[in-house]
Formats: sequence, C-alpha cells, structure tokens
Amino acid sequence: MEADFVIVGAGSAGCAMAYRLSEAGASVLVVEHGGSDAGPFIQMPAALSYPMNMSRYDWGYRSEPEPHLNNRRLACPRGKVIGGSSSINGMVYVRGHAMDYDYWAETGAYGWAYADVLPYFRRMETWHDGGHGGDAAWRGKDGPLHVSRGPRSNPLFHAFVEAGQQAGYEVTGDYNGEKQEGFGPMEQTVWRGRRWSAANAYLRSALKRDKCNLVRALVEKVVVEDGRAKGVQLAGGQVVRARREVVLAASSINSPKLLMLSGIGPAAHLAEHGINVVADRPGVGANLQDHLELYIQMAASQPITLYKHWNLFGKALIGAQWLFTKTGHGASNQFESAAFIRSRAGVPYPDIQYHFLPIAVRYDGQAAAEGHGFQAHVGPMRSPSRGAVTLRSADPADDPVIRFNYMSTEEDWEDFRTCIRLTREIFAQEAFAPFVEHEIQPGADVQSDDELNGFIAEHAESAYHPCGTCRMGRRDDPMSVVDPEGRVIGVDGLRVADSSVFPRITNGNLNAPSIMVGEKVSDLLLGRNPLPRANDRPWVHPKWETSQR
Repeated sequence: MEADFVIVGAGSAGCAMAYRLSEAGASVLVVEHGGSDAGPFIQMPAALSYPMNMSRYDWGYRSEPEPHLNNRRLACPRGKVIGGSSSINGMVYVRGHAMDYDYWAETGAYGWAYADVLPYFRRMETWHDGGHGGDAAWRGKDGPLHVSRGPRSNPLFHAFVEAGQQAGYEVTGDYNGEKQEGFGPMEQTVWRGRRWSAANAYLRSALKRDKCNLVRALVEKVVVEDGRAKGVQLAGGQVVRARREVVLAASSINSPKLLMLSGIGPAAHLAEHGINVVADRPGVGANLQDHLELYIQMAASQPITLYKHWNLFGKALIGAQWLFTKTGHGASNQFESAAFIRSRAGVPYPDIQYHFLPIAVRYDGQAAAEGHGFQAHVGPMRSPSRGAVTLRSADPADDPVIRFNYMSTEEDWEDFRTCIRLTREIFAQEAFAPFVEHEIQPGADVQSDDELNGFIAEHAESAYHPCGTCRMGRRDDPMSVVDPEGRVIGVDGLRVADSSVFPRITNGNLNAPSIMVGEKVSDLLLGRNPLPRANDRPWVHPKWETSQR
C-alpha cells in the first residue's frame, strides 16, 4: 500500500490527476470511499435527479439552518461514488469566464489567469459542436473529456434564445469560446448517450495501466511526520504511504475536513476538538461559496413539454430506448439552452446564469408542477456572502458543520429581485407568446420587493456549486491554505486540488474548472513547465460601462 502519489478522492480533479500522473509513468493510488458508478441511474443522462438523492451515491450533507432563508437546511450533495460529483451532477459544462481567472491571478493565485488555464481546458476536451456552430479554435480536439450539445429539438429551446434576442441581449454560439455573454446552446458532458463523468473520461483508462490502482476506503487523516505528509490513515488504522506527495481531491467539503482532522487549520478550533496543531491555517474551511438559484416556472399553453413523459409508462419507454440504443430523451440532461447576462450597466462581465428546461419540475425530481410547463433556473454568479466548513467532532465518521451563510448581504437580495424581474421580461417576449399560459412561480401577484423577498427566502435552492474552502493565494497571506502550486502552506509533500482551492467562485457550473485544476496540478506535481500561455482575447461587451444589454 505505497505509491509515488496518493490521491484522496476519485472525483473530477482526482480522476484527471490519476490519468496524467500514471500516463507520465508515476505510480498512483487513488483512495475513494464510494462504490461503483455502474448502472442506468448514473449513466443515463436524463436520470440525473436520482443519484444525487440516493445515499448509495451521495454523502447526504445538509447545511445548518440558514438564518436568512427561513432557517431552512439546504441540501449539499457531494458524490460518494467513483467519479465523485461528476457522477451525480447535472452534466452541464461551463469553463467559467476569462475574468474569473484573471481575478484569481490578481488576488494572489499567480499562474492561474485565463491565459494560463485556457491551454488546460483545451487539453482536457474533445469538443463536439453537434451542428450548432461554435468557436472551434477555442476548443479542444483530442482530450479525454467529451463535451457535446443536446439536439434542441423542442421548440421551447429556440424560443428561449429568440426571446433573449428580442429583449435586446446578445446571442452566442459558444459560451465556452470567445463570447460567454448572451443566449445560446448549453453544453453537456455526455458522449454517445452516456454521462461522460471524470470516471469514464479519465479513471477507467488510468486503471488499465499497471501504475494506477484504486483503494476503496474512508480516509481518516493525513499522516504528517516531521512536517511532511507521508501518507494517509484509513479507517481501521492502516496507512497508505506516499513516496512523493499526498494530494487531497476530496471536495470543498471533505478536503478542509481532512486537513482539520490532520491538525491543519484554525488552531483554536482544532484545540476545541482535542486535535494537535500541525499548522495553524485559519483559512482552512473558511471562504465557503456557492451559487443559489430560483426556478421561474410558466404554465404552457401547448402540450409540447416533457410533462407528457412524466408518468411510469413514459419513463419506462424512455428508459428502454436508452438501454437498448443510448438515444432519445434519456440521452440528454435536458438542459439544452442557456444564457449568461449582466444585471446592470457597469458590470463588466455576466453575473447572472440561466439554465432553461422544457418542464416545470424541482431539481430533485420530486414535485412536478401540475400539467405542462417550463422553467428557467436563474441566479447571481458572484454573491458576496461567505460561509464556512468546520468540524462537528474529532471523529472522522461525523459529518462536518456546513454553514453557507446564504443571502447575508443586501446586495444578495437586490441581485435576486433583479433576476426575477429580468426573467419575467424574457418570458413576456413575442417568442414565448404561443407557449405561455400563465406564471406558476412566483406567481403574477408576487410583485413588490417584500413579496419577492418572501418568495426568495422560501424557494431559493443551492445550485450545488460549493467551493473556496482551501483558498489558493500568496504564501504570506494568512488566509491562504495552498500556494499557487496547490501546496499546503506549512506542511511539505501535501497538496489540495479540487474546487476548494478556488479563490472565488467561477461563472456557471463548477465541474469543468475542477477538472482543469486536476489537469494543471498534475503538471506541477510532475515538475513540468506549465503549458504555454494562450493569446486569445475574450469578448467583452463594448458598452458594458453604460448599458445592461
């Protein structure tokens, strides 16, 4: 039970690192607590609401009561399965905006500007435009991760883009290319009708090499001797030793938890739980961020939505078609149109995201609206609210304490009210006239700031994008947890590589940036020079200072 590199977590970044390190000839042991990702619940894209609500595949974390959201405890799913959260997520593929990464570099994550990370996005992708156009020069051609687009055969997908255009917004053929801002097709990690998780893209190939092995176990802590990480201790006491380095890729919830259990974190908090302090790093577990979203739902005047399949017979037919042919509705996550817009003049790049869905249903798949309908998932991208992950006890089997502190600033409320009003304006455009019957949620009578605030407090849900809890930054910044090479400050031979290192949350869904982190840190672990910087110049709205659209 020894290897050059020990990776904790077979998730998005962990799978990418296992692939790249073993490809280079290094020996790798990946330790994962979760089980197999086989079976249609995970592999069928349209079944996405199932795995994230199954204890077999999900850690089942919940936030503490959120004081600004009527003390609701919000779900915080994290993948407990091969592939990690890439095996239970919505399969939406968003790189993030160029300015997100430039902000990272400006605030101390040197070497992580957009020019630095774009080559890694290209390296990891094989991009399929699906006949919908796009920016081929900005995309990857031969990476392990297949990125595709749904067929967009339902007329509502086109109505959404047309309505955005009628409302005066930009249209984009590829939000992962030169121009994120605008309305256009949404991309998904689906290939040949299957969920193309990090396990399918990277880990399966890596495990075919003699140099890469998978160990199923719960990691209790990092073993640190004389200031250096030597391996990890598994439940039961066995130690897996690392000849070169230990890498935590256990998620933005479990990576800080493991650091704290290992004595790396805020000294006073560790002392409360009787844990000996190895490195006093107050930033461990802090800086927790997420995206919240609302579902703005409309009743449809025509029976063209997915609701017609929302019965046992319809689901059985879709499932059967997918099982035998990997085609049909089962082969898409159904998020096939999207938008990124700016909330107001003076915002230089988009701060609102839309997922459009041709059915009115909750993300957990449990509460379909009565009859035919459709919805836009909408939420602000850069909330100023920050939370924390802390220990509940020194017992590795205990869930951590997760406090997002959602909606804790006035800016949050103002941004969400803006989201609702802008969405209503889009649904009121001529393109939707043949399809709209009435507003289901929030409902036409919910108009004032106070009424909207009440709706937000009761109905805002996590988009399941937690990050930031092991922030990357300058070594002399007391709140940095890792330096720009992913090395834990204060302990040798230990790195973190997952969404916990994000200094600030990126625009959109976090799977693509998490995989990119694994790709880039792989080169750092191998002592290689980073890929040459890109010279591509992303599009920025020429009138952003004076115009909202």
